[in-house]
Amino acid sequence: MAQSLFLVTLVIDDYDRAKAFYCEALGFECLQDEVQPEGKRWVVVKPKGGDGAAFLLAQAATESQRAAIGNQTGGRVGFFLETDDFARDHAAFLAHGVTFLEAPRHEAYGTVAVFEDPFGNKWDVIEPKR
Repeated sequence: MAQSLFLVTLVIDDYDRAKAFYCEALGFECLQDEVQPEGKRWVVVKPKGGDGAAFLLAQAATESQRAAIGNQTGGRVGFFLETDDFARDHAAFLAHGVTFLEAPRHEAYGTVAVFEDPFGNKWDVIEPKR
């Protein structure tokens, strides 16, 4: 049996703000943006050129969902974006106003830095050692 993780829900406060950040600042591609009943949208974004999972951007609709925005992993780094060129992507992200929480560092597994999306989620951008 073959299985793969293809879609992960990311709770956000505004569809357009989230789509702009992921597609413009991070360079993700928008795979779908379709209006659904009751004012909802089916917005799916994914890093370009990768074969990993995509994100379903889900606008919070209840108080408990709003409370989860930016804290879906309890304050830990919850998302790991692999790159083939750390310096290129780090510079591009900075140019688009992405907030890094630390300077780039070199670890045994590669070059990495933690950034935060506009919703408070922490991300690692990593260029693995090859």
